[in-house]
Amino acid sequence: MLNEWYMPLLAFGLAWWLTRMCCDPGSVLYFLDHPNERSLHVRPTPRTGGVGVMGGVLGAGLVLGLVRGFAPSMWAVLGGAFGLAVLNLVDDRSGLPARVRFAAQALAALVFLGLADLPGPGWGLLPAFLGLVWMANLYNFMDGSDGLAGGMAVFGFGACGLGAAFGGNMTLALLCASIAAAAGGFLCFNFHPARIFMGDVGSVPLGYMAAGLGLYGWQQGLWPLWFPLAVFSPFCADATVTLLRRAWRGEKIWLPHRTHYYQRLVQLGWGHRRTALFAYGLMCACGVGALVILPFAFPVQIGVITIGCIAYCIIGVLVDQAWRRHQNGPT
Repeated sequence: MLNEWYMPLLAFGLAWWLTRMCCDPGSVLYFLDHPNERSLHVRPTPRTGGVGVMGGVLGAGLVLGLVRGFAPSMWAVLGGAFGLAVLNLVDDRSGLPARVRFAAQALAALVFLGLADLPGPGWGLLPAFLGLVWMANLYNFMDGSDGLAGGMAVFGFGACGLGAAFGGNMTLALLCASIAAAAGGFLCFNFHPARIFMGDVGSVPLGYMAAGLGLYGWQQGLWPLWFPLAVFSPFCADATVTLLRRAWRGEKIWLPHRTHYYQRLVQLGWGHRRTALFAYGLMCACGVGALVILPFAFPVQIGVITIGCIAYCIIGVLVDQAWRRHQNGPT
């Protein structure tokens, strides 16, 4: 039997092979993403790279689950991710009503919460439910620039894998490492200039798994609740702040747009490559920082998190100022 410690390698290989297949114009999975109001690309590009990511995740995850034995809530995460991937593949191909997509996300969240036995009072289930659904959507919102969502999966799930390993849960560590490796296989074709995009088939399940496995690690006592939020904070901060700002301005938040901070960096002349590399540095700093302060006392953790929030505010202000100068033109 294949050694379970090779599962990340299996996930990478499967993701690489499936993504390469989806790049072939003759493939049945060659669905083109045509530029629209939200797009930063200028030519039609296939958008089924998430098939490769999820193929790698599910292939390695099934073997891990059978060999090591997953807890019911871990099976719920994997099963929910598979269901969301299938539904969003149909959506990428033919389009589905928003209420159908939301209902599927809500069902996946409810199944997980029914099996997770999360700590704390019962009222905490509502924030957990909202967090699961929001993460699925925000990951999708942030999948709009070459290499960005794939990179976040590599760094985010990689950090979660290390956090689980430090806590002694090698089953969760190997699953997170396999997700990161699968994203790496896809990223070989998605870094600028991208030959393929992830699409909803990959981004929505990845967001759901980030929230689900983050909550599972908290339930197992591997990390405090702030840890997965900090690890994925480059996506959480951009998507959440952008949504709140658009809602404050009275905009229709469900319509396509190009006002995320990463989108503005690309439009300011940074381009996809420089924006991705800057984001990778930020993602790495968040992951390493969260892992370093994990063993420290809560006051130290709060202090470092506060510094991180201030840093995000500074970055946001600088991007906003540059964007206003860009809009106003040369003086």
